[in-house]
Formats: sequence, structure tokens, C-alpha cells
Amino acid sequence: MANELHFLTIAEAARLIAARKLSPVELTEALLSRIEALDPRVNSFITVTAELALGQARAAEAEIARGRHRGPMHGIPFGLKDLYNTAGILTSGHSKICIDNVPAVDATAVARLYEAGAVLVGKLATHEFAHGGPAFDLPWPPARNPWNLDHFTGGSSSGPGAAVAAGFVPGALGTDTGGSIRGPAGLCGIVGLRPTYGLVSRHGVLPSSYTFDACGPMTRSVEDCAIMLQAIAAHDPKDPASLDRPPADYRAALNAGIRGLRIAVVRHFWEEDVPADDETRSAMEAALGVLSGLGARLEVIRMRAPKDYYDVAKTIGLPELMGVYFEDLKRRPGDFSSAFRSRGALAACLIQATDYVEAQRERARMLAEMAPLYALYDAFVTTAGSGPAPRLDRYRIMSYWQKPNITTPFSVTGSPALVLCNGYSRGGLPLGMQIAGRPFEDATVLRIAHAYEQATPWHLRRPQLAAGEKPKPVAIDSGFDTAPAIDGPGRDLARMLAARAGLALSEAHFEELCHAAPYAFAMVQRIRRRRDRFEEPASVFRFPE
Repeated sequence: MANELHFLTIAEAARLIAARKLSPVELTEALLSRIEALDPRVNSFITVTAELALGQARAAEAEIARGRHRGPMHGIPFGLKDLYNTAGILTSGHSKICIDNVPAVDATAVARLYEAGAVLVGKLATHEFAHGGPAFDLPWPPARNPWNLDHFTGGSSSGPGAAVAAGFVPGALGTDTGGSIRGPAGLCGIVGLRPTYGLVSRHGVLPSSYTFDACGPMTRSVEDCAIMLQAIAAHDPKDPASLDRPPADYRAALNAGIRGLRIAVVRHFWEEDVPADDETRSAMEAALGVLSGLGARLEVIRMRAPKDYYDVAKTIGLPELMGVYFEDLKRRPGDFSSAFRSRGALAACLIQATDYVEAQRERARMLAEMAPLYALYDAFVTTAGSGPAPRLDRYRIMSYWQKPNITTPFSVTGSPALVLCNGYSRGGLPLGMQIAGRPFEDATVLRIAHAYEQATPWHLRRPQLAAGEKPKPVAIDSGFDTAPAIDGPGRDLARMLAARAGLALSEAHFEELCHAAPYAFAMVQRIRRRRDRFEEPASVFRFPE
């Protein structure tokens, strides 16, 4: 029974717990034992909260025995990306900067899971502050992909992706700015949902970009995503972006089928703009055949190229990131990982106020362009990426600047978007499909994903893990050799802008900035264009309540 418990879905475990055929304590103990035995090889956890988890599990068991069953999350273990504040428990951001950060209050989403009776097993790895890449120059090693420990998990919700796939927890909360839930979901073979922007409170979650950050569930099944979303989606006056509207019943319509739904296929994303490998293309063709066979009406459409959305997202998001961590970047830049500094935290000083405004104005155009598409289609489908998880030793930091994400367009639009497994590579690594919807129609996205999931066998596979030696650190390639050279005037400009921003950089850190600079300068140049004087940015002013 213990082996079977590791891969129970939330829905399966909830039914057994409600029927008193499974003890929350038994389930929690089984998962803690598995974590102790196997996570030293996976590195998905930063902090295991065993004592707290067992206490919460005992309390849940006692409540259920008294006839007070709170719902499907009652007694269910879960994990948190280590950006979510947890009272009395380290919230590190996977960074030396916050190595002693112990909040006094829980994040709103955490409090709601506690209210639902859920059991916190621990805090999970992330890329540093949801922005850096896999790095070995941090206090904790990066998480590894349970399907093959030599491979990448995707980022930045790396720990949640690995922990759910490995059978350590049935569900976890991640965060998604440009694809940080969906990327790991696709590469680790699980389900990850970025909800409609503002549907889930961000209060108490270490920020990356105020404009794009979203909190959402990562689980083993689509039904489990709906269950977790139901527990955490509600208006929160502590979050300025929180939607003041009642959430839907996300689980109720899962089995309604998709016959007659109109689904737009954004084929050029993976065929032209970010070309996918042959295995990913074949998996996508087969998936489209399944959706059509289930009665959906598919039509190929075109949106802007992912690079356009990526330019807008980074021109807005990087200055916001720098604003959050500016004092630490100014006082102690060496305490960040090289990946964090090189992937735009320093290059944000090159982006001017007018560039930020131009990007927000361009985003307003992008949002307006979606209106006629929303009128015609119930959902949009693409691949989750261009291939299976790469090896860690082939990851390049500069790839951040060189290749846009297929997930970013739906971050810019604020739409709900979900990734789930749609096949496996010849090497046994998961492949992923992305389903996006109209704003506020998260239930439709879940419904389509559930119909596909139930019609295919992919969600039934499990990675094979065994205890053994801890994997050794690998050298992460900076990728600087692939970066275009910056000339003398460009270097002088970068030095001047860094100094004007108040950054006192060592020569090594300045070189990191110089390798990113050509990409940053080119990015903002692509956004600059002649506009009408009355064209307003995609930002909303609201008086505080």
C-alpha cells in the first residue's frame, strides 16, 4: 500500500480519506519517508516541514473522525515553491539574499490551503527569486528532473515540478511570470495551470514582476488542478490586482465534454517562430487528432510571433524585477547567482522609463488584438515548448535572451493557460501541450485539458527512482561565447547607465552586464515605434479601498 500512496492523485486520496479508508497521517508518513529516501538525489526540497505536517495530518484525521470534513483538500499533503511566505518557516527564494528570512505571516494562498485542511510537507526549490536559471553557486543545488536526473526540470517552479512528478507530494503551488509553472509542468510530465491574472492572490509571495506574476497549482491530474484552484481562488483586498468576482466551480464542468467547442490552433508558434523537434511535432499532431475526435472544432490561426510578446514582457518585467531587488543588487551583487545577474537583473538598468511605457502601450495593442479572437474561439492550443528537457550540462544562461518562450504570449494577455503531458520522447522524457483560454474562463481550459487527459494514457506513466549516490554538480555554461560583441561606445553606455542606476559593479559583474547588453538594447529598439499621443499604456489606476 505504501508504494501505491506515493502516486495517488488528490482526488483519489480525498475519496479514500473521506470514506475513512485512508488516514491523513498514514499518507503523510509515506510521503515523508519517500522524500527522505529519494530527495537527496532529486533536490526538490529546500525545507522539509515534517513535524508541522504530522501535526496538521493528526488534526485533520481527528476532525474527520468527528464528522467535520472540510472538503477534498482536507488531510492532503502539499508543497510550496519557496517564494510563498510561511509563518515561522524559512522563505528563501532559493537565494543567499533571503537565507535567514522567516516571515511572521502566511501568504494568502497558503492560509487558504490551511483553511481547507491541507498538510504542508515543505518548501520547494525554485530558480533564484523565480528568475535565475539552474545554478550551483547558491546555498542549495538546483532540482533535477525525476525522469532523468541528468536533465533540467524547467523553471522557475523547478522544485514543484520535480516533487509532484517524483511522487513526493500530489500537488504544489508554483508561480508563473512568463511560463514558470507551465515550463516545469511540460518537462516533468505533470499538469500546471497559470490562472487568469488576479484570480489567485499574490499577497505574501516574493515578487518578480507585478505586471505578470501569477500563482497557481501544479498537480498530477487536471482534476487535481481544479481542486487546488477552488481552494485558493478568491478576492483578496491585500493584493491590488486581485479580481473582485466570485470564482467558478472549476470541478463541476470537467466531465461535460468538448463537443462543439471552437479551438484555435496557433501552429506557427512551434512550426515557424520557435521550431519544435520532430518528436514534439508528432506528439502535437496526435494530440490535435484526439481533440478533433472528441468533437472539438479546430481551426488554424495566427497571432503575433512569440518574440513580440517576449520583448514586451521583458521590457516591462525586468525593470520591475530590478525595482524589487535593487537595494541588494546595489549593496551585495555577488550574493546573487551568476544566472540571476546575467538573465536580466543587471541589464534592467539599460531599460529607460520611456521603454517601459512603450512596452506597456504595445501590450495594450496586444490585448486589443485578442478581442476578435476571443469572440471566435473558446480556447487556443500550442506546444508547451520545442522539445523534451535538455541535459543540465547543456543548459546555457544566455539562452534566456536568445530564444523566446511559447508560454509568454498568454502571460502578456493575462489569460488562463495550462500545460499537460501529450507524449514522451524516445528517451523517455515528457512532452507537453499548452491550452489557453479567454480571461476568466479557467473552467473551460480545465474542461478541455481533462477531456484530453482522460482520452490518452500519458498521465498514467511514472518515473522510476531509486536511492543511490547524490548526483554531482555540473558546470552550467554561461553561453557568453554565443553573445554578440558589444563595441566601445556600447560598453561606455552600459557603464554609464549602471553607474547612474547606483550599481557599483566589479569588472566580472560588468562583463556579465556587457554580454546581456546587446540583447537588451535590441529588445527595446524593436518596441520603439511612432504612436498616437493618446495611446495609453496597459496599466490601470485604482484608488485604495
